[in-house]
Amino acid sequence: MGASVIDSALFCDQFGTREMRDIFGDRMTVQKWLDTEAALARAEAELGIIPAEAADEIAANSDAENYDLAGLKREMDVTAHPIIPLVRAITAKCKGDAGQYVHWGATTQDIMDTGQILQIKDAWSHIAADLDAVEANLISLARAHRATPMPGRTHGLHAQPITFGYKVAVWLAEIRRHRQRMAECARRLFTGQFSGAVGTMAAIGEKGPDVQKRMMALLGLAAPEICWHTARDRLAEYACLMAMIAGTMGKMAHEIYLLQKSETAEVEEPFPEGRVGSSTMPHKRNPALCESVAALARTVRGCVPLALENLVAEHERDKIGLHAEREYVARLTAGTHAAIRKMAVVSAGLTVRPAAMLRNLSVTGGLTLSEAVMMKLAETAGRQHAHDIVYEACMKAAATGRDIKSVLLEDPAISRKISPAALDALLDPSAYTGLAAGFADEVLMMVEG
Repeated sequence: MGASVIDSALFCDQFGTREMRDIFGDRMTVQKWLDTEAALARAEAELGIIPAEAADEIAANSDAENYDLAGLKREMDVTAHPIIPLVRAITAKCKGDAGQYVHWGATTQDIMDTGQILQIKDAWSHIAADLDAVEANLISLARAHRATPMPGRTHGLHAQPITFGYKVAVWLAEIRRHRQRMAECARRLFTGQFSGAVGTMAAIGEKGPDVQKRMMALLGLAAPEICWHTARDRLAEYACLMAMIAGTMGKMAHEIYLLQKSETAEVEEPFPEGRVGSSTMPHKRNPALCESVAALARTVRGCVPLALENLVAEHERDKIGLHAEREYVARLTAGTHAAIRKMAVVSAGLTVRPAAMLRNLSVTGGLTLSEAVMMKLAETAGRQHAHDIVYEACMKAAATGRDIKSVLLEDPAISRKISPAALDALLDPSAYTGLAAGFADEVLMMVEG
């Protein structure tokens, strides 16, 4: 069993996904280092810096399955170095003198930075695909419930009616902005590293930039304009973006959690056969998925301070930030992907209860329609005077537990201007959702267009 919940045999799928465990596992980490070394060798061979036969031999020995991780670990313990044991292992496997050209002109951080970016790029595609699934589910919900009235709530209390489709469309628009952020971030983030000991390419010389460009082209990455050994803004931006995306998933989950409460019961996350809510209360149908997503959003958010701390580094290189990145990047990415995937499940199987929403619209006895009455009365009494009149009636209704209609009709200032039938129309929550359905339609047109 893993000491970390990400690798735990019991809890791994609560805090991560199989894909992220594969991508950030030891075997794949070594594979990305090998891929980087192989691309470097091929680029240098193409530019006549090392023999082509050596590059071919290095590439032929770039399968991580052929390396003994336990052996690498033993050498790492002796050398206190992550890449030297791998370079030695590659060298030992290469035929002839090809091994002497491994890691030619590179420094350890070149290999580790580039490998980490390759891992993030692999993870990115899974994150994007599952975010697409969440978005597609929200599109269906927003369209189906564009005009489904429900209580709007501010400060935890009923405010005015909205529609459930409108609420979902707010989430949908936020996710679309995240997709735009991802597109912008990707142009900066997917940039490799090859600069040598202090970033000057002194070991390669004038051909260094050409090696770097060709190497990155082989890896599907961009070449940096200058060494970024101590410039960790790309990773900080990535961490902040992942935390924002996970935060949106957490907000959605928390909202569903609130709306699923027994007293509200307007929605319910999927509760498949066999799930158990409580070890002692057989009736419980707990919102376990939403609780998990809300918790994941918190853990992901906790990675951001580490990323921001790493913006401060000493001179041309130090190892402090790299140690922190080695710990938080996998946790950040796994938590974000797990949150998105869980929300894809929740949004795909969400039970929506329009009847409960309509029922809840009546619990205040019409108080949530106070603005509708006020605005009608303002046509003849003026807005502020109308506010004062309706305010007094609302406070009386709230204090006595009476419905607002009966209290309003007792006031001659109201009854002389608004008939009982007109008051009934004003107090119809379905008729006072404003442009909620239209705004939902606007968002749907944006994301589908």
